[in-house]
Amino acid sequence: MPWAVPVWRRSQAGSRMGGSPLPRSRKKEEGAVSGGLGEALGVALLAASLAVAVIRPRGLPEATGAVPAALLVVVLGVLPLTDALDEVRALAPTVGFLAAVLVLADLCEREGLFTAAGARLVSASGGRPVPFLGQVFVLGSAVTAVLSLDATVVLLTPVVMGAAVRSRLRPKPPVYACSHLANTASLLLPVSNLTNLLAFRASGLSFVRFAALMATPWVVALAVEYAVFRRFFATDLRQPAAPAAAGGPAVDDTEPRLPVYPVVVLVLTLAGFGAASFVHLDPAVVAAIGVVALAVPAVRGRRATPGSLLSAAAVPFLAFVVGLAVVVRAVQDAGLSRLVPKLVPDATTLPALLLVTVVAAVLANLVNNLPAVLMLLPTVAAVGSPAVLAALIGVNVGPNLTYVGSLATLLWKRLLRARDVEATQVEFLRLGALTVPAALVAATLSLWVAVRVIGA
Repeated sequence: MPWAVPVWRRSQAGSRMGGSPLPRSRKKEEGAVSGGLGEALGVALLAASLAVAVIRPRGLPEATGAVPAALLVVVLGVLPLTDALDEVRALAPTVGFLAAVLVLADLCEREGLFTAAGARLVSASGGRPVPFLGQVFVLGSAVTAVLSLDATVVLLTPVVMGAAVRSRLRPKPPVYACSHLANTASLLLPVSNLTNLLAFRASGLSFVRFAALMATPWVVALAVEYAVFRRFFATDLRQPAAPAAAGGPAVDDTEPRLPVYPVVVLVLTLAGFGAASFVHLDPAVVAAIGVVALAVPAVRGRRATPGSLLSAAAVPFLAFVVGLAVVVRAVQDAGLSRLVPKLVPDATTLPALLLVTVVAAVLANLVNNLPAVLMLLPTVAAVGSPAVLAALIGVNVGPNLTYVGSLATLLWKRLLRARDVEATQVEFLRLGALTVPAALVAATLSLWVAVRVIGA
């Protein structure tokens, strides 16, 4: 196994697999709050953490709710300090990797990669809405897979909006596509999403085998999304480009040159992720090398500063991830860990994988996809890697159903609101109702076939 499963996940997995789980009796010795009271406190703090992350009162960072909540579950005795520290240590490599990928995406944007990509959207589509949407699907899928869903939401969405305006096309179809692609297109690689990183470390799969198993579900889910988009936005896609306004400002048609160096670094970094699994090297090290390769010339050329790199690492969000993981661990240990196994079948047949996918999707839309995957992993990891990947389909595709399904969708909504772009909740729900069920079923069926062809 290239990367070890965190201790707490192995211990709970052992109970499902006939192994010897680590003893939990020390909780009573440390005076932990147990039973229904501990579970109620944990659930309340989890709900408060998510509410702060969703609402972000006065623009406060997500960590404002999660970090104090994590401290409270320890202080109140819901979770022993030793278990909380175990959770932080287990999550540290994943958090470090996430920080590196965020900085890598920011450096690519500073080098002009996204601007050049947007210009090519304009020139290649020729002002035709259907080709423009197709190119957004291709570009958004690639950006999400390689640079994570955050890059698609934060960096690509404004580029797509600007390209649509420049092409005088209706922006709604490609802008909505950015939201859906940020979730669905993150199925492919362990680096595409934080949920993937967590699942990858618990699955026991190599980087290459993970990608091979998820390649078909990724393609199938995207094909379903594209087909539904073509039908749902048929009216918008039939409208030709609007004529240029008479006497309007001149448009600069100069196409910026594609920056070769960042592309080479990204390709080499991606290849390094695959090679690292064969030499038992943590992918965070490969990501850090990619960051250094882009950061050094960027800082020397004054396109970036150490402060901007630190800001790109999104330290408050990383603190939110750690705090939320501790709170979820507390909820699990207080009683939720007994409920989840009752919902997840101990099998990898097609009906069982479909049920895992549905449970994961429902849970993601109830509590957000990050807590959902943290709650599910101990159980699905014990069943096997196919169940882990099925749960990943649920928590990645499922959030396209509602705004609260993933933090990326919430961020996308805030970004549109800041630019006075309309995205009604009813329309979002209608689109999600058409795409999500079909994509979940098709992707899970594809996963079942891939497991039998490739092997897990």
